[in-house]
Amino acid sequence: MPVGRTLFGGSPYLGVYFRAGESVALVPPSAAGPVERDLERVLGVRVVRTNVADSEVVGALVALNSHGLVVGDEVDPAERRALESVAPVAVIRQRLNAMGNNVLANDAGAIVHPELANDAVEAIGRALGVPVRRGTLAGLGTVGMAGLATNRGVVVHPKTTDREAALAEEVLGVPVHRSTANFGVPIVGACVVANSRGLLIGRPTTPVEIAHLQEGLKVLE
Repeated sequence: MPVGRTLFGGSPYLGVYFRAGESVALVPPSAAGPVERDLERVLGVRVVRTNVADSEVVGALVALNSHGLVVGDEVDPAERRALESVAPVAVIRQRLNAMGNNVLANDAGAIVHPELANDAVEAIGRALGVPVRRGTLAGLGTVGMAGLATNRGVVVHPKTTDREAALAEEVLGVPVHRSTANFGVPIVGACVVANSRGLLIGRPTTPVEIAHLQEGLKVLE
C-alpha cells in the first residue's frame, strides 16, 4: 500500500520526527508500535529507533540518502552508534546544525541552505556521495522542510519559483511538483515521510493533497 495516514504524539508533522530512505526509517524511541508498522508496511523499510541531540525531532536533525547520513555536532556516542547502523555518518559542525531542515537530498544530488559554509557543503557532498548546490525553495533556506525528495520525484512549497524549481530538477534529477499537505501547510517536508515505494502523511491531509503528493512523488495505487 503506497499511502498511509497517521499521527505521532497527536502531531501530523511526521517529517519533523521521522526520516526515511530507501531501506531504513529513523524514528524516536517513543514512536508507538502502530507508527512503526505503518512505516514498515507503507515504505518497505527497517525501522531504527534513536533520539538525536537528545531530541525526538529526528527528521529535522538528520539528512540521508542511500550512500550516507549527515547530522549536527550535538549527537552523542550512543546516538551515533545507532545512526552508524544505518549508513556511514558525517558530523557537520555548523551553526545551522539541523541537517534535516537544511538539506534536501536523494541518491542523485542535494540542495542545501545557502548560508552553509564551504567546508560544510563539501562534507555533505562527500557523506552523501552526490553533487551539492546551495539553493532555496519559496525563498526559504530550510529546503529540507520546504521540500521532500525521493528518487522518483520532488514535492515543494507551492510558492517555489520557476527558477528554484529548475535548480531542484537539475540537481536532484527528477521532476518537481508543487503541493501542500496537512490541510494547506506549505512546508511539505515537515508533513510527509516518503521514499520511492510510498508515503506516510499526516491525517489532516486532504484527498486533493494526497493526489498531488502521489503525482509529484510518482507513487500510485
